[in-house]
Amino acid sequence: MASEKKTVFAVLGTDARQRAAADRLRQRGWQVVGRERLAAADVILLPMPLSGESEELVRLLTGAKPGAQAFGGRVGPAARQAAAQAGVPLRDYLEREELAVLNAVPTAEGCIALLLQNRTRTLWNSPVLVLGYGRCGAALAVRLAALGARVTVAARSPGQRAQAESQGLAVRDLEQLHRALPGFETVVNTIPAPVLGRRELAALAPGSLVIDLASLPGGVDLEAAEELGLRAIRALSLPARCAPVTAGEFVADTVLAMLREEGVCI
Repeated sequence: MASEKKTVFAVLGTDARQRAAADRLRQRGWQVVGRERLAAADVILLPMPLSGESEELVRLLTGAKPGAQAFGGRVGPAARQAAAQAGVPLRDYLEREELAVLNAVPTAEGCIALLLQNRTRTLWNSPVLVLGYGRCGAALAVRLAALGARVTVAARSPGQRAQAESQGLAVRDLEQLHRALPGFETVVNTIPAPVLGRRELAALAPGSLVIDLASLPGGVDLEAAEELGLRAIRALSLPARCAPVTAGEFVADTVLAMLREEGVCI
């Protein structure tokens, strides 16, 4: 019963995603406090991304009670060092497979919204090239196909190409990307490595739309794209931008699952 649950969560940050995570925890019956009661918290849910501000983080976590643990997303080296200095275990919930899979859904929906906003034709019956068939690439490609787009997936892995083909999608070997590009005016990259450099981008017609979903530094040469007259968009953190409530609920559920695996929050 909720009254028997002793774990106290401190949810820090005021963006919509953090507020949604706090609401989710309350709905699950847990006590949630803010920064002012950090010393009473057993679990500290930090904002994302958690990359810098090491001195401030040290001061913050130094006020945590003994035995408390912290969770953050996209935790950088400075944040890890700050947590270690404060003596508070810090874990990155974005390293969890289930969260990565779930986050691919709002990423795909957000990308589709960008495509609709930046195109003058329907997605239906339009050729769209998706680079990569990992979690985000797969979530996007199947949704585009469901809308009637003629989707081609370019992937280096034979296994990923086979998976895409099994879903009814056309496939190309990423090694032959430069040969495939002239047939497309809409390209979405999900690969976090340089794949669309000047040579590849030059194969696209001027005015083509290129969206880069890959995490920094991305996979598209945006400067070259602009010089070549392409419309290139770097679309980062789409779950937080397009579906912050859902994204926050995903975070809360993932942290609870991590704690349960340790015998906490049963």
